[in-house]
Amino acid sequence: MTSPRWPTGPDLRVEIADDGTGGAEPTPGSGLRSLADRVAALGGTFAIDSPRGGGTRVSVTLPCA
Repeated sequence: MTSPRWPTGPDLRVEIADDGTGGAEPTPGSGLRSLADRVAALGGTFAIDSPRGGGTRVSVTLPCA
């Protein structure tokens, strides 16, 4: 698992990735859905890339200003 963090201008970007089985979905009631909702409430963006058999990468960008 990796979790680099870096500022991108006035934003902070965080990525979490693993080499699991993939197929993760931000379905209602899931932890990923809750994370996506919290990021949106802060004015940020949430993206997930999770192809079956290919691990999962979650990217979050939050405004810092």
